Amino acid sequence: MSLSSRRLAKTVAVIGAGPVGLAAAAHLAERGITPIVLEAGPGAGAAIGAWGHVRLFSPWRFDIDSAARRLLEGTGWTEPDADGLPLGSELIERYLEPLAAALAPHVRYGTRVTGVARLGADKTHSLGREGRAYLLRTVDGAGEWSDVVADAVIDASGVWGRANPLGANGLPAAGETADAPWQTGPLPDVLGRDRGRFAGKRALVVGAGHSAANTLLLLAELAETEPGTAVTWAIRGRSAAKVYGGGSADALPARGTIGTRLQGLVESGAVALVTGFTIDAFATAADGSVTVTGTTGGHDLKIEADNVAAATGFRPDLELLRELRLDLDAAVEAPAKLAPLIDPNFHSCGTVPAHGEADLAHPDEGFYIAGVKSYGRAPTFLLATGYEQVRSIAAALAGDREAADRVELDLPETGVCSSSRALDATSIADAGESAGCCGTTADADSGCGTAQPEPVAVGARGLATGVLHGRAGERVELPQLKSGCCG
Repeated sequence: MSLSSRRLAKTVAVIGAGPVGLAAAAHLAERGITPIVLEAGPGAGAAIGAWGHVRLFSPWRFDIDSAARRLLEGTGWTEPDADGLPLGSELIERYLEPLAAALAPHVRYGTRVTGVARLGADKTHSLGREGRAYLLRTVDGAGEWSDVVADAVIDASGVWGRANPLGANGLPAAGETADAPWQTGPLPDVLGRDRGRFAGKRALVVGAGHSAANTLLLLAELAETEPGTAVTWAIRGRSAAKVYGGGSADALPARGTIGTRLQGLVESGAVALVTGFTIDAFATAADGSVTVTGTTGGHDLKIEADNVAAATGFRPDLELLRELRLDLDAAVEAPAKLAPLIDPNFHSCGTVPAHGEADLAHPDEGFYIAGVKSYGRAPTFLLATGYEQVRSIAAALAGDREAADRVELDLPETGVCSSSRALDATSIADAGESAGCCGTTADADSGCGTAQPEPVAVGARGLATGVLHGRAGERVELPQLKSGCCG
């Protein structure tokens, strides 16, 4: 039984004051439902603030929700140029902060949700479960906890801060810890706040999505003016073709440009690319640098680095939802009906069809996961997708079934993305190098011959891979090795 067919929601708790969470609040308020937005950070878009120096590849026209626009237009807000490409910081300053101010009575900052349950019933309680409100346990900055009760819940808390590990098999490699001195986070501010950390040092970027590509472009720019700065890029797949993208065929020109520029840097040798690389261990030195040990093409490989940017994607935090009855796909960790539409084994970029409340509902009626968290481990999310999700959810909670089921989505596509299975498929967003989205490791035949080599150390501009990449686009098969896979 759906919540809308039994009773209408009067209050809805929204977890997260990011773009999708605030859009949800705007749609709910527009329909006469009281939103209660619970944000762990000190302000709107707190997670985006961590990568505020990065420019979005989607223009403003795809970044502003329709209900949010209607709400803001009544405040004297000036809408940014539809074709402009905002920095993350600009998305906050020119959109999220004004939107949060317009919704101020409904937003609570410094309020972290640590658990969600049905009021008066744990997960095992079945009798009389339907119709119960939701209880959200929250903790403030001082460690004091309090409870919030609402008729329904939209979890739009995102996935930032829950990075996929660098190690293979979905588990951290030996020596991999979040507080290691060489860990920089997925999107360091290379040319700004973190410049001193990277200048004249050896940087390793791991990942095959646009987060990795952005960081690589910034590092290459830094290397032009800072002698000794070396950039190595490691991916688990056997080809970086999907990262390079559709170029001029991409419906989002900025997205196509990212890939084209990165390909040029690899071909010129400014960025050393290691493909088919599986990480086994990290050994931290006394000076804070690290030796990364792994295999490529069936051969041992060591990469020496001072800093490692783990752009390997994210996974959802499901711990706070343990007391709810959810219907999640076992592999993707997305709502079961949504998972086949976004499975990274088959989908990437703009191939995800429109979907709404009916695809996001769970056995506990009135509870929804929206935004990038709804995609679980799949990396193909765009803001426009989340906006349509919460529009549909708000309509359902208000009892407007027709509007909830009328889902429409105009996503910009790219010239290389398709729904066919690809071993090295990579999405437009941060492609967490988890199983399926970045392909398999290279087999022995694609490596440096069949003889077992001695471990190889890669330092500054060294390059080691089953196939040598770069230098005017050459593709040179490496000979059988013992000590020296690269130049």
